[in-house]
Amino acid sequence: MDVAALGESMVTFLPSRPGRLADVPSFDRGIGGAETNVLCTLAAAGHSARWVSRVGADGFGDHLVETIGACGVDVRFVGRDPHRPTGIYFRTAGDRATDAHEVAYYRAGSAASAMAVGTVDAEALGACRVLHLSGITAALSADCLDLLRELTAPRPDRPLVSFDVNFRPGLWHDGAGPEVLLELARRADLVFVGDDEARAAWGLDGGQEILRALPGPRTVVVKRGAAGATAYDRGDARPRELKATDDATAPDRGEARPQEQDATHGATAKHRGDARPPEQDATATSVPAPKVDVVAHVGAGDAFAAGFLSATLRGLPVRDRLRHGHLMAAAALTVPGDLATPPDRDHADRLCALDEAAWERLRLGPGWTTAAADGAVQEGRTP
Repeated sequence: MDVAALGESMVTFLPSRPGRLADVPSFDRGIGGAETNVLCTLAAAGHSARWVSRVGADGFGDHLVETIGACGVDVRFVGRDPHRPTGIYFRTAGDRATDAHEVAYYRAGSAASAMAVGTVDAEALGACRVLHLSGITAALSADCLDLLRELTAPRPDRPLVSFDVNFRPGLWHDGAGPEVLLELARRADLVFVGDDEARAAWGLDGGQEILRALPGPRTVVVKRGAAGATAYDRGDARPRELKATDDATAPDRGEARPQEQDATHGATAKHRGDARPPEQDATATSVPAPKVDVVAHVGAGDAFAAGFLSATLRGLPVRDRLRHGHLMAAAALTVPGDLATPPDRDHADRLCALDEAAWERLRLGPGWTTAAADGAVQEGRTP
């Protein structure tokens, strides 16, 4: 597999009309889950993706497995729990663009919250190039946290570990969230974190402070919403297979490679044998987000992670990884639900190849992912 992910997905109920949950008479059913949003987007972009989780032995569990499987994701390693239900949640619709919508979760005691080291297939999670995890899973239960600690433990044969902080204060009733999320982020190879999350969880302001707090990861991506994103790269954070292939074809320069280029995992990368501050080891690459005619502010963070991971799997340079992340996020922002049809790979590659001025002129609106508009692309605009 290109990417495997562990995490809870829930059945989502979206109101059929705007208004308070107390006033809405009917709902439409969908799916929601940070990790499965990433996997479904990657599968739509042509990558092999696997979901490992647990759902209830109920109709909602059937719906999740069938729907996510229909997106092209491998769901063979999703267990069924006969004693615990599948999680569900309700949310309002009309005010979602303002992030002021109501959300009512019914996930306590869910099948996914009972995931533990002995209840999921560790080999299925390890047999991939990238393992994607989220801080949401750590908040579900003590067993889930132990499982994430096991999966992020440093070992020579683990996949590249991608970790999206996803700080949700409402899930951390004991107040332990910030400390736990910092621990897990430090053990990952690639970390996604919003600047607002870092400020709320850790009291950190700006990329340099975040880097000092995260000495281990090879790459830290700091998202700044509509302002764009910055990737701080301490070395080559690609899956092992890509690095092995490139290194085998690279000319022999007759010189020793720096230790940070040989290390496979962020967990070992912090031991560089020098006294430089961690932020001085990183190369910063910033890319502004394109202008987007937003339909709904949901799913954009997961889509950004999927775009960045897709470009990482393809071995693209850091600037293009960020641009692909922004394009995937723009696809999610221009549809009403969590999941969007990503742009055709050739279309996305042409947009990523725009010069800086054309990229900054780019404006994306509803329907842009299916618009075949080469002329518009050349001018840095697309319908």
